[in-house]
Amino acid sequence: MQTVALTWQQAGELAAGLGCAGVGLRLTGKPRLRRIAPFATEAFVLAGLYSLWQLAGKLSLTGASGGFHRAEWIARVEHDWHLPSEASMQRLVLGHPLIVQAANLYYATMHFPMLFVFLGWLFVRHRDQYRSVRTTLALTTLVCLVIQLVPVAPPRLLPGYIDTANQYGQSVYGLGFVADQLSAMPSVHVAWAVLIGWYVVRISPSRWRWIAVAHAAMTVLVVVCTANHWWLDGIVAVAVLVACAWLHRGLAATWHAVRGRSGAPEPLSGRAPAVIVQ
Repeated sequence: MQTVALTWQQAGELAAGLGCAGVGLRLTGKPRLRRIAPFATEAFVLAGLYSLWQLAGKLSLTGASGGFHRAEWIARVEHDWHLPSEASMQRLVLGHPLIVQAANLYYATMHFPMLFVFLGWLFVRHRDQYRSVRTTLALTTLVCLVIQLVPVAPPRLLPGYIDTANQYGQSVYGLGFVADQLSAMPSVHVAWAVLIGWYVVRISPSRWRWIAVAHAAMTVLVVVCTANHWWLDGIVAVAVLVACAWLHRGLAATWHAVRGRSGAPEPLSGRAPAVIVQ
């Protein structure tokens, strides 16, 4: 689910503008303006990813009708794996309206802001780590978007589950936002939250870093209790994140190895070089 009211065309135009601004700022002769260029470039990447995300919601490889059959299949798989049902998780909170409304609000408002805060913190405080983490984020998001081309309905659209956001008038779908409701698999909410928690704990020495882990755990619980995602949506999202992180690490190691070999000095031959004495 997206919570920013931009179509994919609008986001694409924004990305193009930011990209041009980044290039222009890099070419300018004014040092102050050149220092702003990296911010424009990173904003271009984020806007481009958002545009692709919105576009993925409009495309489908199989048609929307199959999304409900796949959702029912996921429910059966989770039952076979002895995972607690999303309906049972909902029953734990449905009798507490304030908790339900807080969960709806968390789901709708914390997704993008937490990512922006994390990327801003990383860019300002740990610039040496930024590019690697951003690349992993981009790869993970792109793979999730490709998978989402196959529609999967969230639990809240099936009988036996409660659309808690709609129940309390907190649904973003009723606010005029453009969002695809059949892109539950995998959960980008979970993928981003787990990525934030993992890298904050790895990078930051602060005792407050565990707040990022709490955010990841809270996100997993919230997406299930509000019936916006299946457990399997989160499991697949984490698997995609791990695969993309390892892929990026492997490619980076290979690239550095190739560059190291190409930049190494020529090996000496077995014979010692002749010394000419004049």
